[in-house]
Amino acid sequence: MDTKRILELRGQAARLEATTHVGKGGVTTTLIEEISRQLKDNKLVKVKLLKSAVEETPRKEIAEKLAKETGAELIEIKGNTVVLFRR
Repeated sequence: MDTKRILELRGQAARLEATTHVGKGGVTTTLIEEISRQLKDNKLVKVKLLKSAVEETPRKEIAEKLAKETGAELIEIKGNTVVLFRR
């Protein structure tokens, strides 16, 4: 994906609210299924990483796992928020 497209998606994501949260349970099968469903419906999803999740696992590791498991592209990690996109 080119830089211009990534910047467009970041702009769109700025107007979105996080629709899913990762808590101390981490990345679960149920969470992956829910994010996959949202990606199918919306293509762009914002996920909030709760403090309890990032105490256990680094943010980047969680974000990369979410992207890999859902077949999405990691667009951005900003603070404790991850933006995923799937065509």
